Amino acid sequence: MGAMENMMVNKEDRIPNEAKEILRSLASKWEDVLDASALQVIPLKGAMTNEVFQIKWPTKTKEISRKVVVRIYGVGVEVFFDRDDEIRTFEFMSKQGQGPRLLGRFLNGRIEEFIRARTLSASDLRDPEISVLIAAKVKEFHGLQMPGPKNVRLWVRLRNWLKTARSVCSSEEAKSIRLDAVEEEISMLEKEFSGDQRIGFCHNDLQYGNIMIDEETRAITLIDYEYASYNPVAFDIANHFCEMASNYHTDTPHIVDYNKYPGLEERQRFLHVYLSSSGDQASDIEVKQLLEDVEKYTLASHLFWGLWGIISEHVNKIDFDYVEYARQRFEQYWLTKPKLLHCLESDN
Repeated sequence: MGAMENMMVNKEDRIPNEAKEILRSLASKWEDVLDASALQVIPLKGAMTNEVFQIKWPTKTKEISRKVVVRIYGVGVEVFFDRDDEIRTFEFMSKQGQGPRLLGRFLNGRIEEFIRARTLSASDLRDPEISVLIAAKVKEFHGLQMPGPKNVRLWVRLRNWLKTARSVCSSEEAKSIRLDAVEEEISMLEKEFSGDQRIGFCHNDLQYGNIMIDEETRAITLIDYEYASYNPVAFDIANHFCEMASNYHTDTPHIVDYNKYPGLEERQRFLHVYLSSSGDQASDIEVKQLLEDVEKYTLASHLFWGLWGIISEHVNKIDFDYVEYARQRFEQYWLTKPKLLHCLESDN
């Protein structure tokens, strides 16, 4: 047996029996699959909270194989979101033709349709052609009418995460990242941003690993809706811009390089496409206003993922320096706050 085949056989141990039963049942309905039990299991890299595997079956036509994706939920990550909400969102998205179809569920995960598209890389976010496609897709996503209440979740979630962070954090850790000051900052930002805002159904985690592109049709698909909820759209876009400073596929995936934050022209172009993609051309005033809102919401993004990093260090087993990542996000918050909120005095 070749090394690759060995890896696949060994990795099959990671798939729960309940999931294997569903996989065999799915494969047995496909006439071109040679052996429904002959699962090839390939780990997919880049997931931050779940383990994700591609499952392949050999078919009668050698060039084409049947594939699905198995997602095994990370242990302890339920502190971040409600899994039932996420599944409801996933099913809703499937019906809207927005993401992969749900093929099966098991106790600690699910089986999804394999999308014949590639996941973006960090550099793709900076590609002007791809960025334009993302902007239009994000606008479409924000317009989805998700069933249920349309309340903004950002501030409630930040306060809940702060409470959890305090409960898992040592006092030294809390002191080093100024955790005691965060509650006041959340209230201050909520008050500061309470004006007239565009609210939409937001993805809330628009990093490159959650965006796929079909190379032939150039269609963009947003995946992974764990954090999705109604929020100010400026927060979602701010979060996307912040993600341009990260590359999770390096030797130091936790390091954030804010020199890679998109420049003014790049941000304006994204927002112009975003606002114009429904048909009406956006005015310069509209673009300028949204740009200001987005810039302010980068502060909320830093707090959001800073708290996420602190909690993840205590609940997640994935090999990633969560604490250092959190420290950088909080540091960026304090660094940029005085400039972004000119009228408010810095607490530093």
